[in-house]
Amino acid sequence: MDPKSQKVKLNDGHFIPVLGFGTYAPPEAAKREALEITKFAIEVGFRHIDCAHVYQNEEQVGQAIRSKIADGTVKREDIFYTSKLWLTSLRPELVRPALEKSLKNLQLDYVDLYIIHIPVALKPGEELFPKDENGKLIFDSVDLCLTWEALEKCKDAGLTKSIGVSNFNHKQLEKILNKPGLKYKPVCNQVECHPYLNQSKLLDFCKPHGIVLVAFGALGSQRVKEWVNLNHPVLLEDPVLSAIAQKHKQTPALVALRYQIQRGVVVLTKSFNKKRVKENIQVFNFELSPEDMKAIDGLNRNRRYYEFLPGVGHPEYPFSEEY
Repeated sequence: MDPKSQKVKLNDGHFIPVLGFGTYAPPEAAKREALEITKFAIEVGFRHIDCAHVYQNEEQVGQAIRSKIADGTVKREDIFYTSKLWLTSLRPELVRPALEKSLKNLQLDYVDLYIIHIPVALKPGEELFPKDENGKLIFDSVDLCLTWEALEKCKDAGLTKSIGVSNFNHKQLEKILNKPGLKYKPVCNQVECHPYLNQSKLLDFCKPHGIVLVAFGALGSQRVKEWVNLNHPVLLEDPVLSAIAQKHKQTPALVALRYQIQRGVVVLTKSFNKKRVKENIQVFNFELSPEDMKAIDGLNRNRRYYEFLPGVGHPEYPFSEEY
């Protein structure tokens, strides 16, 4: 199966490739390696590239995309590029300038998808993580419905083809869906999702609204200590996943990715290792049986690796809700 042809239709008529390449890396590697690895990902067949302002490597990722367009590997319309609105720009008047800054870094005319990164607003300014003298994040208070209206205007202006959210719980989604005068529904909600946190309730909420769930952290986590609870077990060492992988002569990572695709979830893979990047695209070469799917469903333990603990205490902190 050609990975480039596997897509899901969004509620605004655009199509998103079901397998995406995530470009987040720890800061020391983010810039240095992003150019090479993104070029490589496009060469092996990835067409969906997921990045964000906060990753601080949009310049390099944009350069990679442009170089693959220049050498004839792809056309701009073959690439589905996602960027994210950072928390210091959630005030409505800051939304468009933030997107324009990303476009300038990327040297692209538009992004395919622009999403609110996390619903937790932080104090505007140059600092990505503004902190007070006690090292606590400085929160800002913003009506997310007004932020959403500013995203709708960006879509109307042609700066982004589609708009969505990330790390929203069902109540926060409901708030936007029920907003008077809603012009565009979010096309997606990008959330942590893997066999230990399968998000089945959120998925059941999103499906009837035509909101696609996009899974990050689909292989557990990259064990980056600033973001992740390192006490949690390593997902890819799970005996059930390993047994299913052996049965199909695949890796546990591929089984975890395939699981998402078969349940209608768009899945992001992150690796700066060329061998693994190439391996991840083989997710289309096999299929899990209903029994396999059921066994993987049974692994759920609502275990979150990315808890974003510095955001606890903010009125919009999303993870206090069950889903």
